[in-house]
Amino acid sequence: MKTTLFKKVDYSLSGLINGIKMGEIGLPDIQRPFVWKNAKVRDLFDSMYRGFPVGYFLFWQASSPEGYRQVGEDTKQLIPRLLIVDGQQRLTSLYAVLTGTPILKEDYRQERIQIAFRPSDQTFEVADAAIKRDPEFIPDISALWSEELSQSKFVRRFLQQLRERRDVDEDEADTLEEAINQVTDLQSYPFTALELSSEVDEEQVAEVFVRINSAGTLLSQADFILTLMSVFWDKGRGALEEFARGAKSPSTTGPSPYNHFIEPDPDQMLRVSVALAFRRARLQFVYSILRGKDLETGAFSAERREKQFAILEEAQGYALDVQNWQDFMKALIRAGYRSGDNITSKTGIVYTYTLYLIGKRDFGVDAFRLRNAIARWFFMASITGRYTNSPESVMEQDLARLRDLDGADAFVGLLDSIIQETLTGDYWTITLPGALATTAAFSPTLFAYYAALNILEARVLFSKLKVFELLDPAVKGKRAAIERHHLFPKGYLRTLGIPDSKANRIANMALVEWPDNAKISDQNPADYWPSMAGRFSKAELAPMLYWHALPDGWETLDYDTFLAERQKGMAKVIRGGFEVLWEGAAPAEAQAEQALTKVANETVLRPTVELIEAGEGSFIEFKESARWSHIAGDKDKQSELDVLRTLAGFMNAKGGTLLIGVHDEDGAVGLARDYKSLQKKPNQDGFQNWLTSDVIRLRLGAQPMPHLAVRFESVDEREICRIDAEPSPEPVYVDGRRFFLRVHSTTQELNLAEAVDYVKKRWPSR
Repeated sequence: MKTTLFKKVDYSLSGLINGIKMGEIGLPDIQRPFVWKNAKVRDLFDSMYRGFPVGYFLFWQASSPEGYRQVGEDTKQLIPRLLIVDGQQRLTSLYAVLTGTPILKEDYRQERIQIAFRPSDQTFEVADAAIKRDPEFIPDISALWSEELSQSKFVRRFLQQLRERRDVDEDEADTLEEAINQVTDLQSYPFTALELSSEVDEEQVAEVFVRINSAGTLLSQADFILTLMSVFWDKGRGALEEFARGAKSPSTTGPSPYNHFIEPDPDQMLRVSVALAFRRARLQFVYSILRGKDLETGAFSAERREKQFAILEEAQGYALDVQNWQDFMKALIRAGYRSGDNITSKTGIVYTYTLYLIGKRDFGVDAFRLRNAIARWFFMASITGRYTNSPESVMEQDLARLRDLDGADAFVGLLDSIIQETLTGDYWTITLPGALATTAAFSPTLFAYYAALNILEARVLFSKLKVFELLDPAVKGKRAAIERHHLFPKGYLRTLGIPDSKANRIANMALVEWPDNAKISDQNPADYWPSMAGRFSKAELAPMLYWHALPDGWETLDYDTFLAERQKGMAKVIRGGFEVLWEGAAPAEAQAEQALTKVANETVLRPTVELIEAGEGSFIEFKESARWSHIAGDKDKQSELDVLRTLAGFMNAKGGTLLIGVHDEDGAVGLARDYKSLQKKPNQDGFQNWLTSDVIRLRLGAQPMPHLAVRFESVDEREICRIDAEPSPEPVYVDGRRFFLRVHSTTQELNLAEAVDYVKKRWPSR
């Protein structure tokens, strides 16, 4: 059998308490949030009183060479020889009650654990207001071990107060005194501790803990480092606790780490400090480094330990600087995120803060440039879940790539190159739309879509308020200011036999104000869309359709087609938001305009056959004829006007392509009847001359002509006419007075007031 790595040592409770007081036993949990309920502490003392076993403790012998001392002011008389590994909550309970020491609750509020005892029936209770008024109880047994009163005086005082309420004879008094003495004698209660050898490393300690205490909480590397800080740098660990406490609620007295994104725990802020100090994300070796261990020889050195703690102390001070912390939060806002409610990974915040500090302190990146670079990084890390799986390993790689860099340009350049490696063309067009095909409400891609809407300064659907205004965490009411609306309501989809699980796809969700959500209820989108869209002018509606990724004629699409198209549209909006971060470009309508222009330009470059297969849309229009009515069987002036209004609408908007001789269902039908209706030259030349000279030039004017490209093609052995219209540098009117605009998939005529307003916005120099 191998040599055992532990020894068994017996302690009395008073010996344990004295060891903690003197500092021989390190008990960090006095400074950490206490998770046991007070009732559990009551049961612990009741079990001890009845002579039941209450478990053992697992200690680890600290390998502390001579000369070790605390960083900063030393308040302990001894250097801790033993570190508590298992039984921390139990030992904390015992120490807190026997010494009357306050503990920290989970909300970092200090509280005394007050356990009451009723000697008459030997009952322990958690003290409350009624018990504290009841003379039958000792309201706080901590007083039994206080040095203020001797044991005999305490008993006499208790009996005197009890006799003021009822008769107590001598026999009962003896029984009560005996019960009280038995509580006092709990300080002699025997405990067994297993002490692990100092030769055991932290990984072995963690394995031992798991094997003998499978119901316990798995020990992390951070636990070991925080324990070490309690032993050798109480002030540093206290600063971490204080920062975590301050981040939980707003301050009324001055600067505070409070924010709307994260309430960090001490472990998380420790990770920031360690990564900044040692450029390490894995804490595996940091514990040994801080103990002063030479990783090559295994030897300990007090000098080395003090040097490493000094490095950590400087880094932690920088990490806990409230100004640095709050300046970093502005980068998250710049990235489009308004609160932690829309961030799936708190680790992502922690590690991005680390990079922010490294960029500021170690590479001297200008504040403005750093904020934008970190905003881009956080957007990328959030949408891809970079720090979700194996976060330590990923961050370790990120930190390693920084080690040989020099200067601000190199730092920002590296971050941007990693972003480009991650957000490839395939990611935007394949991976991202696929990731949006989910019902997960807590989805990084959905939250990235909201962030993009904020970046683009998008307005809420059916509202003139902006998304970021209603996602502001300070805006609170009985109902959320903004709600997720099912574009195809669940009630309506049930009538089609579509289950709620499919109705809850995030591509079916849009942000609306809650009164609108209630108003729409379970209506068919084809019923509610016209009235809701009617709130806005045609010019206002176009960017709203882009922001909310509503495809052409979405309200009449079948549900599966709608989902597929909207996923693509949402992916384009997310990409548009990111491109603002990447290019530092500007706002709202400008981004929507750029996106629409890009689509229009791509349409002009596509082959005619593809356009026919794609069908009509915002930038594609089909006309059977330019001068012939297939219904009346004769020449028709309305067909001529339809061609003109379509071309004018395209040029007054983003451009587009008109195909003449194409039916929206039957495809290419040809221009044979148009040719036949021409008396002088019933052919292609005659049609082109008539169209360009007698129709377009005459009724639209000469100015638009350079922006129209007319050509003829054969499709399915039928000749058609294709006209590609560019956006016009000046407004285009039909017959000098009628103004048409392409809005969504229709061409609409604006009245005088609407036309004047649109012209001012579109061509401000006029």
